[in-house]
Amino acid sequence: MSEYEFDVLILGGGPGGLTAGIYAGRAQLKTGMIERLMPGGQVASTEFIENYPGFAEGIAGPDLMMAMEKQAKKFGLEIMTGTVDHLNMKVTPKEVVASGKTYHAKTVIVATGTDPRLLNVPGEKAFKGRGVSYCATCDGPFFKDKDVVVVGGGSSGVQESLYLTRFVKSIHLVEFMDHLNAERILQERAKQNEKFTFHLNHQVVSINGSQKVESVTLKNRATKEKFDIQADGVFIWVGMNPNTGFLKNHIDLNDWGFIRAGEDCQTSVPGVFAVGDVREKTIRQITTAVADGTIAAEGALKYIESLER
Repeated sequence: MSEYEFDVLILGGGPGGLTAGIYAGRAQLKTGMIERLMPGGQVASTEFIENYPGFAEGIAGPDLMMAMEKQAKKFGLEIMTGTVDHLNMKVTPKEVVASGKTYHAKTVIVATGTDPRLLNVPGEKAFKGRGVSYCATCDGPFFKDKDVVVVGGGSSGVQESLYLTRFVKSIHLVEFMDHLNAERILQERAKQNEKFTFHLNHQVVSINGSQKVESVTLKNRATKEKFDIQADGVFIWVGMNPNTGFLKNHIDLNDWGFIRAGEDCQTSVPGVFAVGDVREKTIRQITTAVADGTIAAEGALKYIESLER
């Protein structure tokens, strides 16, 4: 085999992709991974994880991902950096072009994950990196003793907000619905923390400032009243968009862009599997991504065996 020919080619290096790499490597399959940045995905920017089995005291997200990467490399996983430009899933072996390099593989496992969804309000793009952030772990320390607005009352928003309390003076949490959607244990922790002020049934109208964020304009969805909150920063967690733009017209996607694949992780194209957050599913957790990675790798092995027969 040449440098760019594999039995299994994994696109994306989150927990699902790395787990697939571990299982495929142990099955003696030549396995490669294309990752646009560094392995770990969203988990690598999560400050602390306490619901992953085996870690009674919890574990830092980067530490968990580095351990998975080390284990996958131990079994032969080759990791390359690149962004997918073009692919042909109708041929055997399948062809993937990433950052100018061409890769061929008997099977492909898509584990490209998701990116933060934008509010698309005035000021959001203008102040990105100047007060607007989508990562508490990355930017939280820059807001020591500052007042911030957090947008999103789901589990991610509340969990990241709790991390921010280590640094900030106060948090105004804005939720579009009239209730929080986070896990109950996270809701209780937030409600017991005096740094929180909750604005339920509200929406962000604009993010304001001159050189950096200075205030946020909110609207009460019930009364239609608008008002400003003075803030030094805005952290946004309102959902995720799947990284599947490069797959349009190649694999079946649902109306939101997630890959249609059943519990066997098999997509509409034989020999192409989808794992983790990018797959159409009801629960997106590290544990479900790891399970997907296991299933997809086993499916890839069976598919390759069928080709050989």
